[in-house]
Amino acid sequence: MTIVVHHLNDSRSQRVLWLLEELGLPYEIKKYQRTKQRLAPPELLAINPLGKSPVITDGDVTLAESGAIVEYLIGRYGNGKGQPNEAGKVDNLYFTHYAEGSLMPILVQSIINKAVRSQSPFLLRPIVNLIFNQLDTMVNSNMKKHLDMIESHLAKSGNFFAGDTEPTSADYLMAFPLEALAASAPEILGPKSKEYVQRIHARPAYAKALERGGEYAYAKL
Repeated sequence: MTIVVHHLNDSRSQRVLWLLEELGLPYEIKKYQRTKQRLAPPELLAINPLGKSPVITDGDVTLAESGAIVEYLIGRYGNGKGQPNEAGKVDNLYFTHYAEGSLMPILVQSIINKAVRSQSPFLLRPIVNLIFNQLDTMVNSNMKKHLDMIESHLAKSGNFFAGDTEPTSADYLMAFPLEALAASAPEILGPKSKEYVQRIHARPAYAKALERGGEYAYAKL
């Protein structure tokens, strides 16, 4: 049966389309649009009780969480493609889980801080700004540590996170936060990180995924 990707615009599900194109697998897309509040629409609740994307259906299998989806697709259909070489296995394991476990929470916190500032009542903004200035300092300091570590790793690993000549699961997971930062705050990324995003975006499979998935705010640098 054909794999179905429940695809939300400007979301992590773009990485699933990219992976499917890299693996050369047939798939269908069911598209969903974010609400005015930038949230997933309620229709996704019919597929996943949390109403999140990405979600795939593959026969009797319905699977959410982008990391789980990436590992499932590579493990079941990759035939070795997308797997790291022996020397890169530890790096691949680490960055596959680091992307959502450590890096994305900082990025999300930064987004939340900005949203609270912009949506707070006008009369309360001086107090809100005072509080969130301190929070921003903490978030920005933490973000710098992470981006410095990523920059240092890419300087050693070469084209991809596991040191391979082709992307592995670590790259499908790391691409989203880095391209989001490249689109929204390129000044905080180092040159190796910017080159990495450009390298991903230049891949033919990425271009095909973008064509099929539709408008994607982070497909730029």
